[in-house]
Amino acid sequence: MPASPIDRMSREELRGGLSLAAVFALRMLGLFLILPVFAIYAQHLPSGNDAALVGAALGGYGLTQACLQIAYGAASDRFGRKPVIVFGLLVFAIGSFVAALAGDIHGVIAGRVLQGAGAISAAVTALAADLTREQHLTKVMAMIGSSIGLVFAVSMVGGPLLYVAIGMPGIFSLTGVLALLAIFVVVRIVPLAPAVARQPAWQSFLEVLADRQLLRLNFGVFALHLMLTAMWVLLPVELLTTGSLPVAEHWKIYLPALFVSFAVMVPAIIAAERYARLKLVFNSAIVLLIAVPAGFAFFAHDVLGLACWLTAFFIAFNILEATQPSLIARIAPPHAKGAALGVYNTTQSLGLFLGGVVGGSLAKYAGAGAVWAGSALLAIVWLLLALTMRMPAARGRPAAA
Repeated sequence: MPASPIDRMSREELRGGLSLAAVFALRMLGLFLILPVFAIYAQHLPSGNDAALVGAALGGYGLTQACLQIAYGAASDRFGRKPVIVFGLLVFAIGSFVAALAGDIHGVIAGRVLQGAGAISAAVTALAADLTREQHLTKVMAMIGSSIGLVFAVSMVGGPLLYVAIGMPGIFSLTGVLALLAIFVVVRIVPLAPAVARQPAWQSFLEVLADRQLLRLNFGVFALHLMLTAMWVLLPVELLTTGSLPVAEHWKIYLPALFVSFAVMVPAIIAAERYARLKLVFNSAIVLLIAVPAGFAFFAHDVLGLACWLTAFFIAFNILEATQPSLIARIAPPHAKGAALGVYNTTQSLGLFLGGVVGGSLAKYAGAGAVWAGSALLAIVWLLLALTMRMPAARGRPAAA
């Protein structure tokens, strides 16, 4: 049967979702482009052969993101979404140009720290929630999550090509230009959000921290991104050794895995929303996440096995990445969505930061098996918490236990 008008996204909802996905994509493209080439570029900078400083340049962005997400989210509750987003994009652009002009690794670190200070993720996702009815919120979050995944895939291929063509300063400058283009999209294309009641930021923050349902989701995104970065401590080496795949060809595994995961994620989310089975799909994705470390540890003996388990990980990751922000926005009270998404994005950034630190330490001192075992244990704890979570009520239905 054709969808009834209430089941279709309105033109304004579609415009809001696509334009905010574009804002995320424009911002993330510049960040991802440096990943496959920065370590090579750093060797040509003064002190660039210091691995700790190179790590600080790459990780400094995530650390300032974690520190400021809550502040940006709460500020967007207090002063409005668009002004906060525009301010954050300006800070991000300035940081990009500082990194482009840097003559040594310390200047690049300063630029990366400034980039991270434009921590707009919470404000953007809060604006997406403001512009979208509840029954379509997961679809919009899926648009945003898919845009980030596609940009990541493009960056793995395009980063080395751009590095040859315009160099790392050129890539940093391009990142700043893309941020300025994102400001144009926010001001001229993203629809205006409806007015909501404002209240002091600290009050929203305390309200968010007291909500047990939100805390479950915050733990979930922390676990998910800790597993992501811990896995990437091992996976490139596994592709090189077990899979006998040169580094320059790793994108041939990443790109198909991402595309297959999107092909599975989209119908799964649509079915979950249409038939009120969101909790089943959500928990099934966590179960798949538990199986993935075991698969890598015991069944990935060649490049095909590695590709299959990576695809399974991306399926689980993309479903959870799309559904969790929408659940945060639906559970949080309207006046505290920015604060709730700020806490959520902070725990996400902490997971990314600690995943690299913990994953690297476990791999160094206890071996790859410890990384896979720790990841599986973390996912099991998450599943136990998710089983007792109450999903927000759909229109006309009681909340799912």
